[in-house]
Amino acid sequence: MARKIRMGMVGGGKGAFIGAVHRMAASLDGKIELVAGAFDIDPERGKLMGDELCLDHSRVYGTYKEMIEKELALPASKRVDFVSVVTPNNWHFPISKDFLEAGFNVLCEKPMTMSLAEAIGLENIVKKSGKTFALMHNYTAYPMVKLAKDMVKCGDLGTVRKVIVIYPQGWLARPIEKQGQQQASWRTDPKQSGAGGCIGDIGSHSENLAEYITGLKITEVCAELTSFIEGRPVDDDANCLLRFDNGAKGVLHTSQISIGEENGLSIWVHGTDASIEWHQEHPNQLLFKKLDAPVEILSRGNPYVAAKSPAAARATRVPSGHPEGFLEAFANNYKNFAETILLKEEAKEVDPLVNDFPSVAEGIRGMAFIEAAIANSKNNEKWTKLKH
Repeated sequence: MARKIRMGMVGGGKGAFIGAVHRMAASLDGKIELVAGAFDIDPERGKLMGDELCLDHSRVYGTYKEMIEKELALPASKRVDFVSVVTPNNWHFPISKDFLEAGFNVLCEKPMTMSLAEAIGLENIVKKSGKTFALMHNYTAYPMVKLAKDMVKCGDLGTVRKVIVIYPQGWLARPIEKQGQQQASWRTDPKQSGAGGCIGDIGSHSENLAEYITGLKITEVCAELTSFIEGRPVDDDANCLLRFDNGAKGVLHTSQISIGEENGLSIWVHGTDASIEWHQEHPNQLLFKKLDAPVEILSRGNPYVAAKSPAAARATRVPSGHPEGFLEAFANNYKNFAETILLKEEAKEVDPLVNDFPSVAEGIRGMAFIEAAIANSKNNEKWTKLKH
């Protein structure tokens, strides 16, 4: 890379967990520099966040619309190359739309939009703008997830028959949103989170992980969504049966009321010849299982991983035996996204290994899944087809 990529951020103010994660991850490789932002819906709180981050006061904006206007007034060599959108869900579409139409690249938190219709609309905007758009599904950026994907692709499992993906958490087992807990308050408010609670927040990660590793598409869903906390207007637990486009079957369980669970995203993929198993809380190992044979434990950072999966090798920063995980996975998406922006700017071909990050297509798949699951649960249908 010839220069650092200049980053702006919308959201991620005081008390916002995910904004801080994005800032740390973006800076990890030393290729991206945060230079501007509109960090809070309250301009004064946003300015305080800018002070904490030691940003130039003239580049800390009261609103994202002011940010667009004033960044465009700067020379092209000074203005932000892209904006990272880390707001509650209801702002993802309008902010992404306005920045794309103004000529900026965009990286957006998931879920991409509040509806499938908005997601399809954003796809058209991305195509028309010619800019690079990324969606932050960080779990697909772990090295061993990329290894799993390549093992499935090259036939190590045979034909995929069964996919089980679970994501249990316990942090919303009590109505902490009524106590003013910031993260719970907006995630349980359908005006900010969308119609899906748990199914939108972490169910979208589960769907994305299953489709990414297997290369298959979910075609139909049979879902039961439940709100166990009285008065909570969105679901906090979801149980889904899945059908995939090759005839494989699946089970997707996601919950935020499972007491004792922390961040237990896990997946099992069973094929005609072998199976794989991966756990996000122990991300540096992938289990490989064959019939009547010992379980193989594949460990991140070893030469045999790089030989099987160049994508896993690219996503690996430290030698084997040194834990590598959550922040690095975010950083892998940022690195690929930033390098893609520069290569396109220089009119150079983008290698598929560099272009390996979720984009608008994954955002559409996520919204199609969320809406199908909600519709199926409400209508008590046996199966509901995904609309996209």
